[in-house]
Amino acid sequence: MKTSSIYALIHRLEQKDGVWFARGGTNTLVKGMVALFERLGGRVELSQKVANILSQNGRVTGVKTASGERHEAEMVASNGDLVQTYEMLECRDYGRRRASSLRRKRFSPSLFVVHFGLKGNFPQIAHHSILFSDRYGELVTDIYDRAKLPEDPSIYLHHPSATDPDMAPSGHSTFYALAPVPHLGHLVADWSELGTKYRETVLRRVRDRLIPDLFERLDTCFHYTPRDFEADLGAHVGSAFSLEPRLTQSAWFRAHNRDDLIPNLFFVGAGTHPGAGIPGVVGSAKATAGLMI
Repeated sequence: MKTSSIYALIHRLEQKDGVWFARGGTNTLVKGMVALFERLGGRVELSQKVANILSQNGRVTGVKTASGERHEAEMVASNGDLVQTYEMLECRDYGRRRASSLRRKRFSPSLFVVHFGLKGNFPQIAHHSILFSDRYGELVTDIYDRAKLPEDPSIYLHHPSATDPDMAPSGHSTFYALAPVPHLGHLVADWSELGTKYRETVLRRVRDRLIPDLFERLDTCFHYTPRDFEADLGAHVGSAFSLEPRLTQSAWFRAHNRDDLIPNLFFVGAGTHPGAGIPGVVGSAKATAGLMI
């Protein structure tokens, strides 16, 4: 209700150019970018958690990993969470000030995502579906203002095997159901216990709206909670899309692709310009790469 109408441009772009899917899923897109990066001479090191961003004389000089390994660099680009990135800055006073300023901003909700595989095929179910709640404004208010977990969530249902049968074993189908929920700064909950219960809520809604024998066909299932967004991805308050897309936190008012004070520190991802979502993040990567070059 408070999002700028400028975001209607997203719908226009989707109408004009379509919604595209990489066969094999997002991993295929990642692998393609890694292959290009390596052809250009880059080296990817996985499972190397960054503990500090090193700095000297007003510039960043590299990174230090949790294992103690140091990597010197002329420039550093972070695609991590904005708050966490600034907290890792060796330039402590500046990093703390920026992190503190960001914490005072409004962050987007989190997500509860149920991944499940079913026996059988479902040609009547599209690749993308949205199962709306009977409420709209009230539902949004529950999530943003009342810190209430809705019993009637609106659900985005992803069915990739509708487009790419190889996304599931033969005779099976792959889905995930995604429901917006309050982030951890609003709703303090024990998701280790609540997650199992809410998974049933989400699956029952998919059953009631689309797949009457869902539980009889259920072959595999797991879920991802706001606490996982925080633990796995370092997302501040478990937010799924970083800063909330209000007018005063959009476009130029979002975090800049180059830090305002440290000229060789760059940002890319959901929290920076132009915004969240795969198209937005890829667009921000292009802009950041251009600045670095």
